[in-house]
Amino acid sequence: MAQWERPGSDGEHLVQQRLGTTERADRFYGDQVLDHLNVRMQEFVARQEMFFLATADRHGECDSTFRAGPPGFVQVLDDRTLAYPEYRGNGVMASVGNISENPRLGILMIDFTRDRIGLHINGRARVVMDEEMRARCPELPVDPIPGRRAQLWVTVEVEEAYIHCAKHIPHLQKVPAQGRGARAWGTDDVKRKGGDFFGAAAEAGERQPFRRAAHGNEHLRGGLHEDIPDTAYREAVRQDSAQQAAPAENAPVHGSGPVAATSRVAQAGPATGAGPRVAGREDFVEELNAEFLDRVERVLARARPRRPVEDEPGFRGWFDRRDA
Repeated sequence: MAQWERPGSDGEHLVQQRLGTTERADRFYGDQVLDHLNVRMQEFVARQEMFFLATADRHGECDSTFRAGPPGFVQVLDDRTLAYPEYRGNGVMASVGNISENPRLGILMIDFTRDRIGLHINGRARVVMDEEMRARCPELPVDPIPGRRAQLWVTVEVEEAYIHCAKHIPHLQKVPAQGRGARAWGTDDVKRKGGDFFGAAAEAGERQPFRRAAHGNEHLRGGLHEDIPDTAYREAVRQDSAQQAAPAENAPVHGSGPVAATSRVAQAGPATGAGPRVAGREDFVEELNAEFLDRVERVLARARPRRPVEDEPGFRGWFDRRDA
């Protein structure tokens, strides 16, 4: 029998360990996280009319967006492969551009109206021209609506598929077609696309030119510290360097609680290897991570445990839900 590998990232595993949720996480991984789409997941995908899409470029700059189409617009090619069409849009091509640099993506499908459940799909993507896609899959339907005909397709190699539970998903109802009118697929009509709803175009002549945010420490690992000013970082390094030079018994400790404990570990240097570790960015990151976790632990201490929804009377399984 093949050895089981833990799904998820190193970061989530570390936080689970620090916050004591590893056992719960392993139960979820073992029960719910698949490396393919099972039959019920495939059926669920095939009837969805929308999904949310997350991508990032090669620097890790993220983008989230929304995709929609008729039921079945996301094609299930097999239990490990999906394909969805890229319809004509605003020409920015943010998602496709990100995929061209970084093939990783995340899809979240939520059924708000029938099953009131969600499905996460994470994997690797590839952009394919419509002609190539149809040569590979000649059974693909040709949409009768011109604005809903694909210019490109994105194929997704499924690496993770797992449930998004129902507890926070609102139960919505569709407005009848005669009450909402036809959707303007592929239109360039500004009003039909929503106009200048947020007033951005009206302010265009008065505002300063767009500038990208500067992230001086964006390569650092962990949380909270990407946007720490360089001055604060340099001061932390200066203080750590001063402590490194002082005798160990007189070395002051920054802060209190978990942060102080982390600082003492950093000052002690590595257990093996030649010479003391040079204080710097890693120590600064450890302190910031400890500060973040201290905040999280204070919040969790006030949270009251609740029994799992699977233990509730009448629970019939996630993909068997039928809400009245």
